[in-house]
Amino acid sequence: MKVLLLSAYDADSHKRWRRGLVSAIPHWQWTQLTLPPRFFSWRIRGNSLSWGRGEARALMEQPWDLLVVTSMVDLASLRGLVPCLAHVPTAVYFHENQFSYPRSENAVASVEPQILNIYSALCADCILFNSEFNRSSLLDGAAELLNKLPDQVPDGICDEIQSKSWVLPVPLESSAFSIERIPSTRPTFIWNHRWEYDKGPDILLAALRRFGRAQIPFTCHVVGQQFRRQPAEFAQIRKLLQKLGALGAWGYQEQLPEYRRLLGQSHGVISTARHDFQGLAVLEAVAAGCQPLVPDNLAYPEWFGGGGWRYSDDIESCAANLSAAMLRCARGVRDCVTAHVPDVQHLSWTHMAGEYEVRLRNCADGARGVRA
Repeated sequence: MKVLLLSAYDADSHKRWRRGLVSAIPHWQWTQLTLPPRFFSWRIRGNSLSWGRGEARALMEQPWDLLVVTSMVDLASLRGLVPCLAHVPTAVYFHENQFSYPRSENAVASVEPQILNIYSALCADCILFNSEFNRSSLLDGAAELLNKLPDQVPDGICDEIQSKSWVLPVPLESSAFSIERIPSTRPTFIWNHRWEYDKGPDILLAALRRFGRAQIPFTCHVVGQQFRRQPAEFAQIRKLLQKLGALGAWGYQEQLPEYRRLLGQSHGVISTARHDFQGLAVLEAVAAGCQPLVPDNLAYPEWFGGGGWRYSDDIESCAANLSAAMLRCARGVRDCVTAHVPDVQHLSWTHMAGEYEVRLRNCADGARGVRA
């Protein structure tokens, strides 16, 4: 099968999914086009122009059996600029949606990214979400937005989107499950997320302050993707960890083996996210043997049912509950209690490659049958 794969905002998780998908179905003929993950507002609105009137147009006008695009692709406009694409069976993969994404104080309010999500979903023959939380929050957000529009809004839009949607998480590579476990002799935690406001550095700071009062020697690695501008809490977190003698690795880990060494020595992985549509960094750490210490919302209830791994509520409550979870983890390490870690093997490419192939092939065959 000849497949065109488009990633309009090729951030790390998008890149990881794209490369994993192509590797998992090597007997298909893949052609990939990507755009860099910067200038968000321009990229999500301008990718159809960049591709539809740029050098890629001739490539797009070739015959394709299937078009696979990320939700950042302005699919409706792209089909208008390259009309032959409207006849190609199309699957849209939603890593995130623009309805449940928390806005910073400086963000300019605009419904355009949300409208684009709706248009792309309506254009698709098949819609894939990386979690049920992602799907349900898009459907709820779309219904709320459509109810606010003044007039001429057709009925059944959300029902149409839901009827052709499925949940297929971004799988983990097989190598994520073979990381050598050499746990530190003292309680060690890792926070491994983007250094941005929506990942909750204020909650992490408050929780570390509380946990520090227990006077338990510990180590905390604060790693993940960094940017030129970052929340002020990170400087305070570093200062606090230094004061407590708990500062571990700091900043983005350029080398994958070193990053995975940190996972292998950590006892718990912390998320303080205000939004995570899947939580791939946490799942990777759990695959390496870390206990998840995560919010009791977002996508996490889907992956971690019971076991006391989740905490909840506002900043202060989160801080108190996360600190308590860290304390339980630390005492388990001190008392040499073997930690129970959730099994996430079912979220590997080894287990999910076949499901991806079946779903995408059904998309191609079903859409061709309808158009015929």
